[in-house]
Amino acid sequence: MWHPDSFDRKTIERELGWAGEIGFNAVRVNLHALVWQHDAQGLLDRLDWLMGVADRNGIATVPCLFDDCGFGGAEPVYGAQPDPVPGVHNSRAVASPGRLALQDHTRWPGFESYLRGIIRAFRDDVRVLFWDLYNEPGNRMIFSAAGAREYEPDFSTESLALMRACFEWARDETPEQPLTVGAWTTPLPGSADAPYQTEIDQTALDLSDITTFHAYWDATHVGDFIDHLKAQKRPMFCTEWLARPIGSRIENQLELFNERGVGCFQWGLVKGRTQTHLPWPAELVTAHGGQADPSIWFHDLLETNGMPYIADETDLIKAFTRDLTSAHTRSG
Repeated sequence: MWHPDSFDRKTIERELGWAGEIGFNAVRVNLHALVWQHDAQGLLDRLDWLMGVADRNGIATVPCLFDDCGFGGAEPVYGAQPDPVPGVHNSRAVASPGRLALQDHTRWPGFESYLRGIIRAFRDDVRVLFWDLYNEPGNRMIFSAAGAREYEPDFSTESLALMRACFEWARDETPEQPLTVGAWTTPLPGSADAPYQTEIDQTALDLSDITTFHAYWDATHVGDFIDHLKAQKRPMFCTEWLARPIGSRIENQLELFNERGVGCFQWGLVKGRTQTHLPWPAELVTAHGGQADPSIWFHDLLETNGMPYIADETDLIKAFTRDLTSAHTRSG
């Protein structure tokens, strides 16, 4: 997305325009450390441009700087990316900085330069809603046509260390916006365990200025997760949700988030190269209590022409955001 040869301004303008028309007021976007390494000023310029387009559509931006979700299984390379694997959800997803790169501590000064440089450039920019420093640290999943497996070796110790460093480096830059890393590990159905109990999740919650979390679960479970996280006594955002086949659906959870005062960012907008309208590998869907039916979109809201996959979903989003805007206007 961020490479100069494939940064698609026309598509970004069109799709952020659709998002604004639906009523979205914030977008979460993943950056990549490898682009900074090769073209730092270009990355800053392109992020600035994207945030400008978003802002003109009434949308704030949440930049996400690191990410362990290398579901494609390959290390990131700078330049043209391979075509998606047919039928596989997020088949070419690459981690930032990359799972091998993460384990090479000689490269960490470059990671520090990247994070500091991005935050320093936009530390007082009102278009940044908050900084999401690291997406799902410690996530080792690989998706393929054969199903799901875990990357070896386990790199979670390095992920935890980099996450801690991210908070230190970011705070040194004194940004005006809040810092966060989302807690993301939840128990499987039937378990009485509390959510977000890994060392990584507990550390993320302790270090964050606001409470953010991921919740690909039905409304009952998500309500319980919110109750669990209320002890943090901070503003709360669910930064990933929406997985229709496992009960994470707009028609019931948008109202839940609204009633509980929790901001929410559902995964995906337009069906595209990520193929996130397709289900997770079947064994993961089953483990979460659903069925991997490719005829039912997993994530995403819109067809490539901007038409909604389910019109009632986008109508509901419009209704909620219209009511929120009216309430804000009445309160001054």
